[in-house]
Amino acid sequence: MTKVKELAKMIDHSILHPTMTDEDLKRECTIAKKYDVASVCVKPYMVKQAKELLKGTDVLVGCVIGFPAGNSTIQVKVFEAEKGCDDGAVEIDMVINIGKALQGEWDYIEEEIKAVTDASHRNGAIVKVIFETDYITKKEDIIKLCEICTKVSADYVKTSTGFGFVKGADGKYDYVGATLPNLQLMRQHSGPKVKIKAAGGVRTLDQLIAVKEAGCSRSGATATVAMMEEAIRRFGNE
Repeated sequence: MTKVKELAKMIDHSILHPTMTDEDLKRECTIAKKYDVASVCVKPYMVKQAKELLKGTDVLVGCVIGFPAGNSTIQVKVFEAEKGCDDGAVEIDMVINIGKALQGEWDYIEEEIKAVTDASHRNGAIVKVIFETDYITKKEDIIKLCEICTKVSADYVKTSTGFGFVKGADGKYDYVGATLPNLQLMRQHSGPKVKIKAAGGVRTLDQLIAVKEAGCSRSGATATVAMMEEAIRRFGNE
């Protein structure tokens, strides 16, 4: 596999902004096909259409669950995952109940992740568990989440949604997303069968390479075109 292909197959091309329309979906799926990325990650109602647009390609279709705030009940998240799979998704990116994690209700979090993971696996899909590390900031909490995901056989642990905006003292909202220390921590404390996905803030080729070196198998991206064009210029047919 060439370096360019290897990098492309790290990318989950994100088509998740609330304002994105069906026309936007068509355009972004064309981009995903052009660069032969790993997958598109879409809003649940877009799954069927994305599946049709990507028919005959190697680009997988994934969808988000409980997105972006993670506040749905466990039963609703399970139903949403099953519906996504029925519509053609083979990857499920679920957001944990952030409030429950922050107050240390780990039994609830384990039940939730296990329920969605089991439902997805029954339907032939893999699961990526989104921690939202702009909110879940304590190392011990991130480590505990990695341990739970390993225990219940989740396929990936993932940093962020891309929408975890934190309000500052000045009233303005800011966002960090994936950081190398968090990715390294997640790799260190997840089992060998659990993969790592960086999400949020990976916008350049150098950042994509850096998260790969930190142990990530996938990275969410909206800047796919810029990253892949730079990879083609830099690596050519290597």
